[in-house]
Amino acid sequence: MTRSNKKVAIIGTVGLPAKYGGFETLADHLVRNLGEKYDFTVYCTKKKYAVGERQKKYLSAKLKFLPFDANGIQSIFYDTISIVHALFYADVLLVLGVAGAWILPFVRLFTRKKIIISIDGIEWKREKWSLPAKLYLWWAEKIAVKFSHIDISDNESIQDYTALRYGSLSRIIEYGADHTAVVENTEQDYEDYPFIKLLYAVKVCRIEPENNVHMVLEAFTEIKNRTLVIIGNWNTSNYGRELRERYKNYANIILLDPIYNQRVIDMLRANATVYIHGHSAGGTNPSLVEAMYLGLPVIAFHVSYNKTTTENKAMYFSNSSDLREIILATSLDRYKHYANVMKEIATRRYNWKLIAQKYDLLITEALTSGKKISVHATLSNMQDKDLLKHNLGHLKHQHLFFEKP
Repeated sequence: MTRSNKKVAIIGTVGLPAKYGGFETLADHLVRNLGEKYDFTVYCTKKKYAVGERQKKYLSAKLKFLPFDANGIQSIFYDTISIVHALFYADVLLVLGVAGAWILPFVRLFTRKKIIISIDGIEWKREKWSLPAKLYLWWAEKIAVKFSHIDISDNESIQDYTALRYGSLSRIIEYGADHTAVVENTEQDYEDYPFIKLLYAVKVCRIEPENNVHMVLEAFTEIKNRTLVIIGNWNTSNYGRELRERYKNYANIILLDPIYNQRVIDMLRANATVYIHGHSAGGTNPSLVEAMYLGLPVIAFHVSYNKTTTENKAMYFSNSSDLREIILATSLDRYKHYANVMKEIATRRYNWKLIAQKYDLLITEALTSGKKISVHATLSNMQDKDLLKHNLGHLKHQHLFFEKP
């Protein structure tokens, strides 16, 4: 790094080293791929790292630890304090999520800092939030898009949504998946997870209603000759605890706690016959693109986000009956066909080098451009014949913008 490097603050993640979710993995790969070009500072929560794990640096990035949780109601304070602290040194604020968006109008009014924000799907639609939380997130999303210099969507369907609702020309940047790898099974793997010798379906997710865990479990109670493995945080909500209690005694259903060891989680997914993706809210989900990159056939919940991610080439279900029928009707040869298709899409679209290059371009644009580009301004500068030539993402899925999960 040199003194001329621009300083970029990454705000809204749990922290580094990454051991939690999509934003953390994104931060890790931005530091790895762009650390020579930018001076990164990543904000981290003390609550997820023991004292001995709180490093001052990770690779070339500085780490700043705060005493708030990065998720839930505390994320408002966590993101707000991170933003205020970053104003003292950063040239660009890369804000992941909208929790702290309320302060952005003041940042724009009193500073010249550049703001890039990823709205992280349509967060206010998630069933896990109370009505006051949904109202705040709905408002914060609007503020985030309006007062950022550039807003990022991780899926074309989210881009469509922000174009219609806010007139914003959001930029699509998805997630990478090439940090995953097919690994060779060991004797210890067979001992710890004997079901990997079987044909089984796997699902990895947060145990939340919008991920339709209940629907997937219900389907497998009626096809007891097929094995289901779900890996998730069962003990962090009443929803999860109730499901675990209800389904724990089914011989064909295996419920595992979260696994943060990359090799183990890759091994459990790569040995599966099929990946089931029940997410009904959000955008491009990291667990889905990772399963695709590992070469798994995908059965996904039928919403536009999932269809966009899989290029409408996976299998889709809308209820437990649909899922049951797909599983019973699909042969191993057909699964192999879908596996090859998903692998091709993931290899082409979901790699971290490409993702980092896109972020690099956006940081450069934020530093050099003036007024934020809107959909209306862009369209007004185009002739009718030009519009016909362009396959504009924000015009593609109008009937799906406000679908119910």
